Amino acid sequence: MLATLALGAGAAQAAAPLPPLQHSAGVEYLSGGIGQDEARAIEGAARHWPLTLEFAVKDKSRADFAADVKVLVRDARGHTALDATAGGPLFLARLAPGRYSVEASFAGKTLHEKVVVKAGHPAKAVFLWPAETGESQVGQKHS
Repeated sequence: MLATLALGAGAAQAAAPLPPLQHSAGVEYLSGGIGQDEARAIEGAARHWPLTLEFAVKDKSRADFAADVKVLVRDARGHTALDATAGGPLFLARLAPGRYSVEASFAGKTLHEKVVVKAGHPAKAVFLWPAETGESQVGQKHS
């Protein structure tokens, strides 16, 4: 699905392409969102994907995006369903309906979330690391 999303309302604007599709253990995923146009394209496509993950580092007044996040998703039996590295703060995965445990590791710190993927109802998890985590690896988050 190399779809594009037209940005803006009203006047026609250039479309931002989605990042390339990738695969892990038979699961299709994409990640990115460092640039504002790409972030908007991914956010627009997210409603068509079963799972959306977002990665950020909390700063005093805002959140900075986190990239190069190691993502490990396990199914309810503990089997690895997806093992990948996110190339940006947004990560979409086509997981089958079910219960999953998600580990996201960034700058030596791992966060955990449980998600339930239901057919027709996209799930979302936000991973927010404490301030000063991996300071040299973060950038200003898209607005």
